[in-house]
Amino acid sequence: MRAIGVIRKSRMERLSRKEFEELLKSAGYEVLAIVEQNREEHPKYNIGRGKLEELKKLVEELRPDKVIFANSLTPSQAYNLWKELRVDVIDRWQLVLEIFEKQAHSKEAKLQVELASLQYEVPFIKEAIRRIKLGDRAGFKGMGEYQTRQYLKHIRYRMGRIRKELEKVRRDREVKRKRREELGFVLIALAGYTNAGKSTLLNALAGESVEARNQMFTTLDTTTRRFRLGTKRALATDTVGFIDGLPPFIVEAFHSTLEEIVKADVILLVLDASEPWAEIRRKFLASMRVLRELKALEKPILVVLNKIDLIETEDAKTKAELIERVAEETGLTISGVVKVSAKEGLLDELRSALEGLILILPKYGTFEVEVDSPSLIPEILAFINSVGQVLGVSYGETTRIEAYIQTGMLRGLIRKGIRITRSNHPGKGNDPEQDVGNAYSG
Repeated sequence: MRAIGVIRKSRMERLSRKEFEELLKSAGYEVLAIVEQNREEHPKYNIGRGKLEELKKLVEELRPDKVIFANSLTPSQAYNLWKELRVDVIDRWQLVLEIFEKQAHSKEAKLQVELASLQYEVPFIKEAIRRIKLGDRAGFKGMGEYQTRQYLKHIRYRMGRIRKELEKVRRDREVKRKRREELGFVLIALAGYTNAGKSTLLNALAGESVEARNQMFTTLDTTTRRFRLGTKRALATDTVGFIDGLPPFIVEAFHSTLEEIVKADVILLVLDASEPWAEIRRKFLASMRVLRELKALEKPILVVLNKIDLIETEDAKTKAELIERVAEETGLTISGVVKVSAKEGLLDELRSALEGLILILPKYGTFEVEVDSPSLIPEILAFINSVGQVLGVSYGETTRIEAYIQTGMLRGLIRKGIRITRSNHPGKGNDPEQDVGNAYSG
């Protein structure tokens, strides 16, 4: 497919040409030309009339299959542009949906893409009906008013069916998530701007080979892999990448996938350290806006500067400091910035930060464990270290172990015939007394 790209930049819309070209490439388009304009949005055509005339001449000369706008278009603007250019006109979000459709493999991903596409289409169908009523007989995809109304009815029915199927997927995933927590896993979500290297980082952490390509939106299917942080068991989940200005209809359609971020214990926000600082800053703030929309900002967020093998050590250090400064200036709370190279396996800084971070999670409490049977001590110590951290051991007729432990794992210890009380040592998590009581009552 051959396309002409259009970018209109303004004070409110600072779109990246490089990112737009990457989107076009990921969607499989041969780009014939890129038309750029700096001006505020024209209500009828998005671009100005003079630039529209220039675009018309290019369309006549180059004969593209589509004209693709980096900006989002209203249904009215898309229709007016089509009427002038007489070639298919799509915007940034329809382009993203085309990429999503190519990358969706699982049933869940395909359903989410279909739902997002249908939600995107509804206002365009309504605009077509409005124009038919005004006497414009173009219709929607060549359909008349009756056919267009029936198509809208069908879409709404289909959207309802998809939402029900995705709700079932969400419930199934919630059951799996609770089971993982019962087994003592720490849940870690990989989030961040598309093509920052999240899948490569997942591979490096888990020692596996999830598909990772230098292409936007490679990951649409949620992928979870287990790995160890010292003695602790952790699960890392790779999620769909973010993009600047991600619209609500895409966030809603991918709710069951993005929920993995909301339900995680720790969020790793992955950024590409090899990019210019202005791009890193833009993508960091765009990602944080998505996390705010998901109501995930209260989670511990560890910023991961990936691809440091491509830049100088001092440059990586400067960029890490700048991210911390931007977070402070904008009132955003992050748990720190670490520098890694997922491709080269340079993860020591990340692992160290995670090991320290997970012990101050709300799911941990400080307890004193009393063991009467000496033969049980090695097993109890190993179990505690797998779901927490031993702080100290006092051996005697009754061995006393002071430790941080996941409160959800207390039942497993109590079943072994030991006693657990709240420790006088200052705890780092929520008050665990109620959890201890629940464990004993179970």
